[in-house]
Amino acid sequence: QVRLVESGGRLVQAGGSLTLSCAHSGGTFSSYYMGWFRQAPGKERDFVAAISWSGGSTYYADSVKGRFTISRDNAKNTVYLRMNSLKPEDTAVYYCAADTRFRAPRRADYDYWGQGTQVTVSS
Repeated sequence: QVRLVESGGRLVQAGGSLTLSCAHSGGTFSSYYMGWFRQAPGKERDFVAAISWSGGSTYYADSVKGRFTISRDNAKNTVYLRMNSLKPEDTAVYYCAADTRFRAPRRADYDYWGQGTQVTVSS
């Protein structure tokens, strides 16, 4: 069974930076297409970024393009989300997701999900 564990979320000031990590276990990590999503209070879960199996292709939501970077280390079974120039509207619970299939950007029907990590950006 695939297990995803996010970490790195915390309170940060606007303009600051943060790196989230998602550790993958229970399968061959390089076989999984990975995504990051976020959910703010009272809102739907939104796509943030995705990365292909080898890391050669990445996709971003328009709202984070140029500020966030998704990457993966297949030797460490981990996917990262580097977040720069954080804004209060980036406040949300951030989730990583995994699927063996390609998932088109913004599609949220991944097979596996983590429990999430809270990111709070103060103004």
